[in-house]
Amino acid sequence: MKKLLKNNRGFTLVEMMIVLLIISVLILISIPNVTKHSASIDEKSCKAFMKMVEGQVAAYKIENKKIPTLVELEDEGYLPEKDTTCPNGATVTIDAVTGEVKSG
Repeated sequence: MKKLLKNNRGFTLVEMMIVLLIISVLILISIPNVTKHSASIDEKSCKAFMKMVEGQVAAYKIENKKIPTLVELEDEGYLPEKDTTCPNGATVTIDAVTGEVKSG
């Protein structure tokens, strides 16, 4: 029974350092990919938000026969939130002449 206890070995310091090095390299590779995808997600969500506002502008024009402002869309319940900014921070505007939705 004493022989079994003598043969048990733990990890050496060198083995632990190699494992930590591999984990560090994997983290360094993955962080830039995550941040790149985050910017892409914000851009796509801004485009989707603008499309939703365009649809609400069209609905408002059909019902009221005029191009709305953002305040009118908010006040009459066409926009679910009072915030008219995209997730990436860009402000959404409506052209008063053409009714085109823009971000900037």
